[in-house]
Amino acid sequence: MMGGGGAESAGSFEFDFDRVIERRGSDSEKWTRYAGTGDPDVIPLWVADMDFASPPCVLAALRERVDHGVFGYPQAPPELVETVVGMLAREHAWPIQPEWLVWLPGLVSGLTVTCRAIGQAGDEVLSFTPVYPPFLKVPRAVERRVVTAPLVQKAGEDSYGSPPWTMDFAALAAAVTPRTRLLLLCSPHNPVGRVWRRDELEQLAEFCLERDIVICSDEIHNQLVLDDDRPHLVTALLGSEVAARSITLLAPSKTYNIAGLGCSVAVISDETLRRRFRRAMAGIVPGVNLLGYTAALAAYRDGESWRRALLDYLRRGRDLVAAAVAPLPGLSMAHVEATYLGWIDARPLGHDDPAAFFREHGLAFSDGADFGAPGFVRINFGTRHALLREAMDRLQLAVESA
Repeated sequence: MMGGGGAESAGSFEFDFDRVIERRGSDSEKWTRYAGTGDPDVIPLWVADMDFASPPCVLAALRERVDHGVFGYPQAPPELVETVVGMLAREHAWPIQPEWLVWLPGLVSGLTVTCRAIGQAGDEVLSFTPVYPPFLKVPRAVERRVVTAPLVQKAGEDSYGSPPWTMDFAALAAAVTPRTRLLLLCSPHNPVGRVWRRDELEQLAEFCLERDIVICSDEIHNQLVLDDDRPHLVTALLGSEVAARSITLLAPSKTYNIAGLGCSVAVISDETLRRRFRRAMAGIVPGVNLLGYTAALAAYRDGESWRRALLDYLRRGRDLVAAAVAPLPGLSMAHVEATYLGWIDARPLGHDDPAAFFREHGLAFSDGADFGAPGFVRINFGTRHALLREAMDRLQLAVESA
C-alpha cells in the first residue's frame, strides 16, 4: 500500500525489529562515519538508513537471483512495471500508463536529470527550506540558481500538541523571478515530517501553473505515512494541467531499507516532458542494477505485511522520541506525520553547532545547516527501541549539561 498506515494488526509482531544486527564492519556509512572521532560508542541516528533487515521476501528473491549466477545488463522486469502500475491504481486511483515510467538508479539521479531537463544554465530552481540537502546542492551542480522560501510553524498547536510546519506562500511569491522554471517539492516532507493536505497542494499547484513552473515531486516517503488521518495525495492527481507539468519520483528504498540497491522511478505523463527528461539522462545516467530491480519487485509485490509491521514499530519509536524530547528545556520537535525522521529545534540551547555538541555526548544527528536551517538537528528513529531509549538517556544528559 502506498499511503496511510494501517492499524495495529495480528501480523504486526511477525517480524523482529528488536533484533540486534551488528552493522559495524559491514561497510555501513551510517555506522562508520563517526568511528574515527575518538568515541567508538557514538550512536548514529543521522542518515536515512534504518537498522532493520530488509523484508524476508526481498532477501529470498535476492538469493534466488544470485543463484542464477549471471549478472548482465538488465531491463525493468515486465512484472515490476505491472506491479507499480497496479499499485498506483489501487492505492491512489492513479491510472498511469506503463510508458510513463522512467527507471533510475536513485532518486538523486532523478533530481539531477530533472534540473538538467528544465530550463537552461542560469535559470532558477525553487524549493522550501529546510529540505533534503540534494534539493539545495543538485541544481547548483548543473548550473542552476537555487531560490528558497522558508517553511514556517503555525501559531498554536495541532491535534497532536505541537505547532505544525506549513508553506509560506508570501515568501514563496517573493522568491520567484521570471527565471524560475522548476519547483522541487518534498512530499511527504523530509525533514519536518509533514503530509501535505489537499488545500496546501492545490494552492501550491495553482501558484506554479500561474507562473509556468514545472513541479518535481519527490514522493519517496509516501509509503511511510504514520497517521491514519493524514493520507498522502499524489501531486500529479490535482488535475490534468498539473499532471502535464509534473515529474513524480518514487522508490522502494526508504520503506523497505534497500537504498544500497539503487532503484527508483520517475512517473511522467506528458510525452514532451518525458522526452526532455530522457534526453537529459541519455549517455550520462546508468541503468538500474539487476539486484535493484529484483529487490524492488519483491518489495512492492510481496512486502506489504512487513511494511505494516514496520509502520507499527516506527509509530512507537516516534512516540518514544517525542515523549523524551517534550520535557527537555531548549528542545522541541513537531509531530511526525510521515517518515522515520524527527526534526528537532535546538536553537534555544544556545550552541552554534548543536550537531557537534550532541556528538560530544555520544549522539550523531544530521546537522540542520545541511538542510538550510542551522540550529536544528534531524534524528532517525528507524532503529531498535532499546537503542533509541539509550539515545534518549544520552540526550537528557546532554541537555542537562548545556
